[in-house]
Amino acid sequence: MNVKLNDNVLVITGKYKGKQGKVLKCDPKTGRVIVEGVNMVFKHEKARKANETSRIVNEESYIDASNVMVVCPACNKPTRVYHAVIDGKKVRIHGGKDGCGKPLDTAAAAKKNKKAAPAVEEEAPKKRTRKRSQKTAENKD
Repeated sequence: MNVKLNDNVLVITGKYKGKQGKVLKCDPKTGRVIVEGVNMVFKHEKARKANETSRIVNEESYIDASNVMVVCPACNKPTRVYHAVIDGKKVRIHGGKDGCGKPLDTAAAAKKNKKAAPAVEEEAPKKRTRKRSQKTAENKD
């Protein structure tokens, strides 16, 4: 499955064709995803406690992963996902004849940008001393 959590996707078939949303949940075993604002269904919730009320909730349901395409964050176009090895890691990229070739994974893109920026060294935190040991040293004098 080429779709991952928090990917921005475009629905390509069905009732919600043309709608874009963020992937909220993935189920690789069944090949299904939940997309924000897509495939809305009504669920009836029964009151479980005396002070609660029963209600009807409108929420997202699963949609097949083959019905969505990942949207490239760099060029904002829907794309087929291609895989490439960058720095020894397998990364998803926007490829094909009209692809920009940039990575779709935000972590890979951030890692690429980190290497370009110079590394900043952090200072080590000061060593803490216990107050009790200081008081006993003063009392002995």
